[in-house]
Amino acid sequence: MLPWKRALRPLATLLLTAAVALVPAAGVAQAAQAPSWGSPRSSEAESGGGWNDYTCKPSAAHPRPVVLVHGTFANSVDNWLALAPYLENRDYCVFSFDYGQLSGVPLFYGLGPIDKSAEQLKTFVDKVLAATGAPETDLVGHSQGGLMPRYYLKFLGGAAKVNALVGIAPDNHGTTLSGLTSLLPWFPGIQDLLTTHTPALADQVVGSPFLTKLNEGGDTVPGVKYTVLATKYDEVVTPYRSQFLSGSGVHNVLLQDLCALDLSEHVAIGLFDRIAFHEVANALDPAHATPTTCASAFS
Repeated sequence: MLPWKRALRPLATLLLTAAVALVPAAGVAQAAQAPSWGSPRSSEAESGGGWNDYTCKPSAAHPRPVVLVHGTFANSVDNWLALAPYLENRDYCVFSFDYGQLSGVPLFYGLGPIDKSAEQLKTFVDKVLAATGAPETDLVGHSQGGLMPRYYLKFLGGAAKVNALVGIAPDNHGTTLSGLTSLLPWFPGIQDLLTTHTPALADQVVGSPFLTKLNEGGDTVPGVKYTVLATKYDEVVTPYRSQFLSGSGVHNVLLQDLCALDLSEHVAIGLFDRIAFHEVANALDPAHATPTTCASAFS
């Protein structure tokens, strides 16, 4: 393992541990009682301040609310401790939710059937649009969170309600089970979940029936702008170019083409890579995009 990866892993674990500590006990109890593939849980931020503020009204500069979609084994808080405030500070209304819960398993989500998770995304987008009064939203997803919305767009009518989808290290054309299980060291205590039925893992394996259906007839749907952000150091979704989409309205980005010094791998690119975050902001507001460079890490 490269030295920089040894350094990043304990840092990411520390961030995730802090995220778990932020989840209120009541929310954990509620999650534990939820049914299999339960409805989205609200993050702590919904109760006031921060993101998930349902009184937020999109500004003229940023007229669409942003819905953040977490990845496998993650949740609506830990995946977005850095990106949500980053976007909030740029005057976006930001929302996140949990999906794909296993019965009796709190904190870790994105494990249920992906088509069912897409139905939860549909419900949540409708809730956000009703609260904000906006006609469309933008979606930003990490890992499975960049893949799953494509089902919503293609099969559940999401294209009429979504302007753009930004996928951060999405497994658009699948990965291997070995790649998915390499996530486990980042999430202490989740090893035992591999002994439980986890449909989302099977859905993300290369050649799965889910991926065959999703990608048949083309990667994209008309009317939606797609951005894919990838890192060549991704050890989960490999080869990294399998993340890229084909079709109209697609912008594929390799971070190392923007900053050769960026060493982020699959988890870090979504958790705290401000170079990636700068590209997310560019994708959400292309009319005011600015060049992304290594200096973007400090912007």
